[in-house]
Amino acid sequence: MPLDLRVRRFLDLLAATGPRSARDLTVLQRRRSLVDLTKFSGPPQSVAAVEESTVPGPEGPITVRVYTPNDAGDSPLPALVYFHGGGLVAGSLETHDGVSRALANATGCRTFSVDYRLAPEHRFPAAIADAYAATLHVSRRARDLGVDPGRIVVCGDSAGATLAAVVCQMAAARGDVRVALQLLICPIMDYAGRTESRRVLAEGYLVDEDTLGHDLLHYLPPGTDPADPRVSPLRAGDLSGLPRTLVHTAEFDPLRDEGRAYADLLTEAGVETGYTCHPGMIHLFYALGAVIPYARTAYDLIGAEVRAALV
Repeated sequence: MPLDLRVRRFLDLLAATGPRSARDLTVLQRRRSLVDLTKFSGPPQSVAAVEESTVPGPEGPITVRVYTPNDAGDSPLPALVYFHGGGLVAGSLETHDGVSRALANATGCRTFSVDYRLAPEHRFPAAIADAYAATLHVSRRARDLGVDPGRIVVCGDSAGATLAAVVCQMAAARGDVRVALQLLICPIMDYAGRTESRRVLAEGYLVDEDTLGHDLLHYLPPGTDPADPRVSPLRAGDLSGLPRTLVHTAEFDPLRDEGRAYADLLTEAGVETGYTCHPGMIHLFYALGAVIPYARTAYDLIGAEVRAALV
């Protein structure tokens, strides 16, 4: 399909501002640019409750913001452990508050948005350690948290989906967390890859190679191989034993092909996998509801899939 008309207008608006290349930005400027971008998310959805707490982390407490969906009943709810995007150097509980609210209401899950440590202050593998610790805490304290330990979803968007995929691979290998479902939204699956979508959509579609390169430079310590499966989960050797998976990509996202490739590899490994490519959309479309109304349609679809998978 062609690029969605509203998406085209939005990209034209951004281009008219003459944005600098991400490679010329400091980390602080990169973070501010994401804050500015997520101002296009629109009014946040109301939820039944929002609370903040901390969970034990490898280097100190990790803040977690907990969203209870509007249709929560008395029974233990399914849990959704969520890792925000931002290239592992940007993003926060605040920038992705709207995404967390929408996911909670769409999926019916009590949603735990994890404030994992960011680079360059805390380089690889700090974010992974925090993400796994938070997931392990929700699993072990499920009853106390009002959630069902048999219905835990691990979810992320963009680089947060990288974390989600790595967490699920670690859980399968260690056997100490039972994950019912992983949900990957516009995931970065291969920082070392050069797919056809990365080549064809390299510039002008919101995320580009300069942005990915900037973030990777600050995330990885010198000498770290970007093909390490903890950085590029698509390169893991054995994907058998992973939980049921839902992968959502966008047609005009440079990351589209690596998301599809991961879904295909999971299917080949015997993992029940659903794949959706959202037509006419770009990276982060789901967080830009004020200018891309299709975002609501996508949440409705994601919510229906998650609810059906957790029955």
